Amino acid sequence: MLILNSGGTFNKRYNEARGILEVPYDNDAIDEIMASIKHHYMVAGVVYKDSLEMDIEDRKRIASIIGESQEAEFVIVHGTDTISETAEFLDAIFDDRVIVLTGAMKPYSIEKSEASFNLGMAIGFAQTQEIAGVYICMNGYIETWQNLVKNKELGKFQVVSKN
Repeated sequence: MLILNSGGTFNKRYNEARGILEVPYDNDAIDEIMASIKHHYMVAGVVYKDSLEMDIEDRKRIASIIGESQEAEFVIVHGTDTISETAEFLDAIFDDRVIVLTGAMKPYSIEKSEASFNLGMAIGFAQTQEIAGVYICMNGYIETWQNLVKNKELGKFQVVSKN
């Protein structure tokens, strides 16, 4: 399994000098969560952006890494605002991998439980899922990317349909 970090709120930290939350150019949040378990997973930083700033080139970079990897399972830490766009992009390319995108509505640096829970759930699902596909893991749900969407009015992910 390969865990890819693309930034998003999951990774944001407060920059005291600038007075803002920003996505740092590191994997510290994921590394800290992973340090609490006894198994080693490969973690690679790919894009360090808020997902609203991601573009087609960023998605192509993620797809290229997946395509060149020998791994069959991937967890992608991603911002929640455009997680569905990246999932749709990857779904059009891959039909032989298990790809699980996850994120957090609150930064790990501020609220550790949500990010930790989502990442742990995504890893467990990716390890045991036998059906290739692109999935989203948020708010205690793991569904195919089409069936789990962010309700921006309510500030949470919801299941919209079941196949």
